[in-house]
Amino acid sequence: MCGGKGTRMDLPEEKLLIKYKKPVIQHVISALQDSGMFFQIICITSPNAPKTRQFIKALGITTIETEGKGYVSDLSNALRSLSETVFVVSGDMALLDDKIIRKIIASVNDKEPWTSVLVRKKFLDSIEIEADYVVRYNNEDHAYSGISIVNPTKISEMQQVAESYIVLDDKRVAINLNTKKDYDLLCAT
Repeated sequence: MCGGKGTRMDLPEEKLLIKYKKPVIQHVISALQDSGMFFQIICITSPNAPKTRQFIKALGITTIETEGKGYVSDLSNALRSLSETVFVVSGDMALLDDKIIRKIIASVNDKEPWTSVLVRKKFLDSIEIEADYVVRYNNEDHAYSGISIVNPTKISEMQQVAESYIVLDDKRVAINLNTKKDYDLLCAT
């Protein structure tokens, strides 16, 4: 997923092109490629991030263009065109690596239509990351990491789907770049 506006970053450049050694989106793409787990990488783009789309295409990565109406709407539109299980990841996870991707995939029950990776809120608090949205699971507060494994053939039109969860308290899945503070924390790692 790499078509967001990145308005909370309040930067003149597109969020996924800011550098943490190299452009943030390139870290995510490299982690996916290095994992050896995928036969294809597809970036979901929108008119909100034209330079990001151009950068991705220059890398030879396939894109699906959406309307840029928001994460859920854009993901729903993209899933309609896919018929294989999909590893959905936010394009702003600069610490993501091949090892954590393989660990996540090994933990997934492929009979589930939708599995989301959660991070405990108390872990996020310990590394000074603010949770945008909290979900209660196993009597604890958690936040979505930005990673889901979805079988689009088992869902339709983003109707309410019973999610299963994997909980990973790991910086590699906990740090998304949503604010300038997140970027500062990333650079301090």
